[in-house]
Amino acid sequence: MSAVVPMLQDRITEWRWEMHPVWWMWGAGGLIMMALVLLFWILVIVGLVIGLRSFMSQGRPATSDMALSILRERYARGEITREQFEAMRRDLEETRRR
Repeated sequence: MSAVVPMLQDRITEWRWEMHPVWWMWGAGGLIMMALVLLFWILVIVGLVIGLRSFMSQGRPATSDMALSILRERYARGEITREQFEAMRRDLEETRRR
């Protein structure tokens, strides 16, 4: 056992306090890498949200625009008066906001 103890003592004196090989990860380089990873995931999430919103709105017809065009046609043909047209147009705009 006494032969092992001097070997351990010699090894302890060989240890040095040096910088870790990947020390840059904790400095400015690490912050830049973390910012790039965060930016990547933000772009992925924004892309998914935009893609899902456009996918969900594809099958939905623009009913309010169609109704407004029909209303304009009826006014152009003289089926309704200007006052009726304005009242119906305001109603359509209010329902579009909801």
